[in-house]
Amino acid sequence: MSEHSSEHLVTTDWLVEHLDAPDIVVLDASWHLPSAGRDAKAEYREEHIPGALFFDIDDLSDETSELPHMLPSPVKFSSRMRKMGIGDGKRIVVYDTAGLFSAARAWWMFRIFGHNDVAILDGGFLKWTAEGRPVEDGPPTPRQERHFSARQQSTMVRDKDDVLSAVNTGSAQIADARSASRFSGTEKEPRAGLRSGHMPGACNVHYASLLNEDGTLKAAPDIKQAFVDAGVDLGRPVITSCGSGVTAAILSLGLTIVGHDDHSLYDGSWTEWGSIAELPVESDA
Repeated sequence: MSEHSSEHLVTTDWLVEHLDAPDIVVLDASWHLPSAGRDAKAEYREEHIPGALFFDIDDLSDETSELPHMLPSPVKFSSRMRKMGIGDGKRIVVYDTAGLFSAARAWWMFRIFGHNDVAILDGGFLKWTAEGRPVEDGPPTPRQERHFSARQQSTMVRDKDDVLSAVNTGSAQIADARSASRFSGTEKEPRAGLRSGHMPGACNVHYASLLNEDGTLKAAPDIKQAFVDAGVDLGRPVITSCGSGVTAAILSLGLTIVGHDDHSLYDGSWTEWGSIAELPVESDA
């Protein structure tokens, strides 16, 4: 772990030492693509870090939207956090079972609602179990409700109109976290009914290019190089995108780690863009 990432990442050694601290709340934010056929909540009940609560990305969403796991309202988010016993003054540590895949989405959600005291377990549950760390099963122990203040940071999120404006004017670059084959349009999207390809002018920064083989985040210089190699100018604003707004948060995390703060996330991502015939698409297919 690089010194620049200590505010946003914690090691397994650190978490073992602080697992019983009264101000720490650990969250399992695992999520899987629908095509994976996996149930993240059921897997959580079978095995999780002791004391961890389950952060349900699909449930903590805007139920009025047809798009998957769009940001909920600040009222809904604060209400759910209160009921989970997560309140102001708590240090949040999030992880997922893939190493680093969906935990960054939860990290981003807390930050967008004004709770910046949140970090990701570097290497996630994969590293935790590989090191023989303690686990438990069953439902979480209920926590006493606590007050949670949600104050949405609107500059951290973008909609399709914002992205279309960026495409047309060049006011911001788009960094797409999907795989190269999905970005180029040579591979079909996992969700039915979506066009293949990418937004005109977008750069392909596959989220995996920011990760080490063990699922930990690369050091800051290597993260910066991954963006530069993909054609991203780190002196200009960046909008991150992916399939449905989950792995785009890994790019947002990477940009934060390297000190590039002028970035936002397109919440609808390709699930929205690829479904609207009027929006421009480029493809190599």
